[in-house]
Amino acid sequence: MLSPIQVPRKFMRRPAGASAAEASVSASGPTASAVPSEPSPSGSSPQASAPAQGQANFFNLHVEGVGYLNRVRVIKPKNGQEFIACTISAMRGSADDVGYTKFDCRVSGAQAQKVVRMLEEDVAAERRVIVGFRLADIYPELFTFEKGENKGQPGVAIKGRLLRVKFAKVNGVAVDLPESPAPTAGAEGAAADESIPF
Repeated sequence: MLSPIQVPRKFMRRPAGASAAEASVSASGPTASAVPSEPSPSGSSPQASAPAQGQANFFNLHVEGVGYLNRVRVIKPKNGQEFIACTISAMRGSADDVGYTKFDCRVSGAQAQKVVRMLEEDVAAERRVIVGFRLADIYPELFTFEKGENKGQPGVAIKGRLLRVKFAKVNGVAVDLPESPAPTAGAEGAAADESIPF
């Protein structure tokens, strides 16, 4: 008796409309599956848990941290609606030797828009504005320096969408924010951020 892997191709029936590549995969047996199937936590098959046809799927990419809020401005594109943008210089590494990663952000979240507008005057006055932030959908974008000592040289900007401002401090003084969520057991990280000595 032949095992499923040893069945000759002439005995393998190809469904109507299936391509030759699909037929070769089915003929080679289960070990040649292009995407390994994993059982869902409930034990049902992947097909049973698949989303309904036409339902959109998204992959979320979120970044949370603490950084300096800078360059609050309104962007007016030629095509499309104007929007608020800002730059956040996010702190990373040891508090004794802080490094910075700069994010160029489109302010997307409703709460973030209110907070950034509220802090715009402080940023313009060059006060030290520190925020706890949540970004989404970051991606690199190449550009060319138009002035300064790097004029004509290529650079990379990290773009993203500012979804929420968790807390803010102006010159070390905490600011009351609109729609700030109450601390919960799962928000210990946010509470820790608010205690930073800046």
